[in-house]
Amino acid sequence: MKMPQEKQNYKLEVCANSVASCLAAQEGGAYRVELCAGIPEGGTTPSHGEIAVARELLKIQLNVIIRPRGGDFLYSDLEHRVMLKDIETARTLGVDGIVIGCLTPEGEVDMARNRELIEAAGKMSVTFHRAFDMCRDPLDSLERVIELGCDRILTSGQEPKAEQGVALLKKLVEQADDRIIIMPGSGINYRNIAAIARESGARELHLSAREPVESGMTYRNPRVQMGGTAIVINEYEQMVTQARLVKSASRALEIQINNHKKHNR
Repeated sequence: MKMPQEKQNYKLEVCANSVASCLAAQEGGAYRVELCAGIPEGGTTPSHGEIAVARELLKIQLNVIIRPRGGDFLYSDLEHRVMLKDIETARTLGVDGIVIGCLTPEGEVDMARNRELIEAAGKMSVTFHRAFDMCRDPLDSLERVIELGCDRILTSGQEPKAEQGVALLKKLVEQADDRIIIMPGSGINYRNIAAIARESGARELHLSAREPVESGMTYRNPRVQMGGTAIVINEYEQMVTQARLVKSASRALEIQINNHKKHNR
């Protein structure tokens, strides 16, 4: 039995926190990057300069998160205005897609706000991000996001890590029935990506493939932290995507495809 042509390949999206991470993702064979700032906050909109340089250097698809702050996904009129401006910037810079997600106070998909953002996106693709994991009813919310016309949903299956949310991810893939792409993300790496893909049925997967890179600073003032003291962050290292980790994840999926072909001969 031969797998259908469109089902033979997986697509890897890498969550990139810098242009350097974007380039490493590209070198590692990623299909697409999602460029974000503020990773400790769950991802916020990167700067104009970061987006512009990434677009100049990348040959693969570039998506940009549109999120003005960390925290919840209930946005004020002022924050909504900022997001519309950020979408305008992304479109002007030639970005391929945006990543959005607005909720109501009741934990439902905010149809009106999301529609405005999608209309502003024009021809860019739209991913509904992990705001989905904060929705009250995931199966009903899936239908709402489909109604909005989004291209995909990034979700951990409403668990801290996608590996824990596989049961819901599988339900979402089945209910979506090719009407929208369900893209698992959170805690995915080369060790677990094949199992998550196999058990969920998902064909697009999202990972960061980052490792700490030590700072080149030789003088370090131990008394001061720029990020405050509430969350301890090592300010003398950067988390950067590594091409070899992206390649390892891709190889793990290739092995699964080959094993599937052997099993179905």
